[in-house]
Amino acid sequence: MKLLLLPLWIAQLFTQAKSFKNNPVIGNALLNRCGLHVLRIVLAQAIMRLRFELLGFKIDKKLKQDFYKKGFMVIEQALPDDHFTAIKNEVAQVQAEVRECKQGDTLTHRILLDEPTSTGMPATATMLSSEHYLSLHKFASGKNNRPVSYIQTIKNHFIDGPSDPQKNLHSDTFHPTMKSWYFLDDCNADNGPFTYLPGSQRLTLARLKWEYQKSIRICENGDKYSSNGSFRATATDLASMGMGEPVSLSVPANTLVIANTHGFHRRGDAAKRSMRTEIWSISRSNPYNPLPGIDLPTLAKLQNKALVWYRMYCDRKAAKRGAESSWHIVEARNTLDDPQPQPARKEAA
Repeated sequence: MKLLLLPLWIAQLFTQAKSFKNNPVIGNALLNRCGLHVLRIVLAQAIMRLRFELLGFKIDKKLKQDFYKKGFMVIEQALPDDHFTAIKNEVAQVQAEVRECKQGDTLTHRILLDEPTSTGMPATATMLSSEHYLSLHKFASGKNNRPVSYIQTIKNHFIDGPSDPQKNLHSDTFHPTMKSWYFLDDCNADNGPFTYLPGSQRLTLARLKWEYQKSIRICENGDKYSSNGSFRATATDLASMGMGEPVSLSVPANTLVIANTHGFHRRGDAAKRSMRTEIWSISRSNPYNPLPGIDLPTLAKLQNKALVWYRMYCDRKAAKRGAESSWHIVEARNTLDDPQPQPARKEAA
């Protein structure tokens, strides 16, 4: 059976596949000693830089410089006050399916902003479809298509459990990829500000050396998240790469942050039981395709439908085991509900 899967595993080398655990070729210690992982990184970075340039001609020069130098851009007062207020009211009143994920002592609630949901949220839909918003996201993702967007609420210290693993400094994957946060609440030390290590997205010789060593160690004994291709970095690791200190982006509501999450980042520590809500977007694509693609609204709709179908599939698969899927539906009117602390739930796939 493994021999039959070998062509698939080899083909995945030329895609965004990143799991050392699920792909024995990507996770082969001998191949990574010969530089397979480093080669994938270098090629992906070169191709993605080309795509950034192809899509960056409309972007403000200062924002583009920040993105290339720091790995993120910050736009405060991103919308007029009345537009911001309208979006916040829509989020507070939306009636839609809420999915929940438990990680450590943190709950994350998400509502997919697909066509059925966003149609009833005109102010939100206007922002998501505006030329300025889309141009920034297309540039930062190197992908000429709309990102997938959610209403997301992070609920710190809401359940019994260990520390939230997303609060460990990490890189999402081996190639540039984009996430953004349009904050509907003030983001500060109380509710866990987004934290990023400026410049850590850049390919230095020290970063490549660390990636090389990490790829070998993972094959022998890697933690769960690193084995799945999301490398965790310790203070010792950062020192070995000559990097500085992460920056906590404490920003007011109505701020848009767009980041290259190949750079090291994390959820900030929250001083107390608290929440923050945002419009959260993600865009990730095959980094070896030099063409940024074509912006077709139909593709965005199909992408959202595929996500809905996939979550339903995960629900059915988990139900057969008598468990909940990792992103399971919860009985909540919207993401702003503030339930009482819950006992830890059983982990599921």
